[in-house]
Amino acid sequence: MEKNDQLARQFEEHRPHLRAVAYRMLGSFAEAEDAVQEAWIKLSRADTSDVANLAGWLTTVVGRVCLDLLRSRKSRREDFFDTHVPDPVVTRETGPVTPEQEALLADSVGLALLVVLDTLSPSERLAFVLHDMFGVAFEEVAPIAGKSEAATRQLASRARKKVQGAAQPDPDLGKQRQVVEAFLSAARGGDFEALVRVLDPDVVLRADATALLRGAELVAGRALMFSKLADTAAPVLIGGLAGILASVDGRPFSLMAFTVRDGRIAEIHSITDPERITALTA
Repeated sequence: MEKNDQLARQFEEHRPHLRAVAYRMLGSFAEAEDAVQEAWIKLSRADTSDVANLAGWLTTVVGRVCLDLLRSRKSRREDFFDTHVPDPVVTRETGPVTPEQEALLADSVGLALLVVLDTLSPSERLAFVLHDMFGVAFEEVAPIAGKSEAATRQLASRARKKVQGAAQPDPDLGKQRQVVEAFLSAARGGDFEALVRVLDPDVVLRADATALLRGAELVAGRALMFSKLADTAAPVLIGGLAGILASVDGRPFSLMAFTVRDGRIAEIHSITDPERITALTA
């Protein structure tokens, strides 16, 4: 019993690190917690008497669990042609931050980066996250990926180029908010031309369980369909980006993050699942 208690205490010491690894791998808080719990189950059943580096052992286990989940997820998306918006950290722009939010913020990365990570193959994401984000040596990542060390280096290199090649959002939150307000004002007024002007010509709208929309006119047309939501929009930070939380009859209805580049909205990420919104904004 004492040995089990000691093992549990050691695991809890490593939990924040394991949760951060799993979150970056999966982009989902719920799936990350499941992956960490799976690591605990494997640890509790394993003989670790000869394990010199428990943190490394656990990171390997979490990496393998996440890789399997990513491969399963990729297969499901190919079957059903759905899209996915990762779980961002949502906070109010003003007001105190709760301890729970502080823990999430410590684990979080920007939504724009999570979206780029979502475009990587499972093996590319594994190599990039473990090596580039957490400093795990390639010789340790290779067995998890089931590749040679040289092939694993190539996976990380390809992933790195994709991440670095993605345009970054404008860093000035005030300017982001001005552009978002212009978008909301145009939506409230039903001004199609004003909406088009504030959108990048190649703007992309991602929404859970729906196909992607690309192009200023298509996205502007969709925005007009939901113009009444603009009246209830409350400003929030979503993965570090300017966003809004819109409600219907006092209940959260839509969570939208805006990626602003060069003074225009280049990407919109929308979450409309009520249970998911509640979990992210609680």
